[in-house]
Amino acid sequence: MSRTLPKRPARVGPAAPPETLPARIFLLAYDPAKGRLANRSTLGKTLRAAALIDLQLRGNLADDNGRAHLTKAAPPRDEVLAGLLTEIRTSNPRKWRTWIDRRQSAIVRDTRAELERAQLIKVESHRFLGLIPTQRITLRQPLVRRQLLQRTTDVLRPARLVTRIDLRDAALAVLASTSDLRTVIPKELRNRHKDRLAQLAIRIGPVAPALKKSIQASHAAASGGG
Repeated sequence: MSRTLPKRPARVGPAAPPETLPARIFLLAYDPAKGRLANRSTLGKTLRAAALIDLQLRGNLADDNGRAHLTKAAPPRDEVLAGLLTEIRTSNPRKWRTWIDRRQSAIVRDTRAELERAQLIKVESHRFLGLIPTQRITLRQPLVRRQLLQRTTDVLRPARLVTRIDLRDAALAVLASTSDLRTVIPKELRNRHKDRLAQLAIRIGPVAPALKKSIQASHAAASGGG
């Protein structure tokens, strides 16, 4: 007669940082001091740019004269990245900025849901001023965000060769700087390392300048300048 072995207890340990760049940027955009997301008006653009860079680094996208070009690499398993790749596959070739400007609210919602499933954040519905429905977000694993923040700001150390820095860490610093995400890189730190950030941006490729133009256009439109 077979004997049922007792189940081993689940291993408990510190949570690992999320794998994808959009998920990492989302966590970094969370301001622990204020208990909310920073730069919410441009967060969708930043997440879309993060997803595009992620797909580039995975080999799914390449630059073709300023446009996102599909490769034959196997699609990612991550739903957010796979969704964006499907958008690109079912459309004509377009410039990077076009893909940054699309479906911004959707990627914020989808990335938030992904982090909630991973139990890295807690999302609660409530009404602001008792009237406006909104989402309250809290970190379940604050250490994960602190680790990401350390890795991101560490790339600015002059002692580290720009050419030796992991491209995913470099991408986070460039995205945070480009989108003025001061929860990650304060203005003073950005100004001090302006040249180094520019060198890192060159390594990342065409998405960062496209993000910069997209954000500038949004700010101009909001101020009535365009």
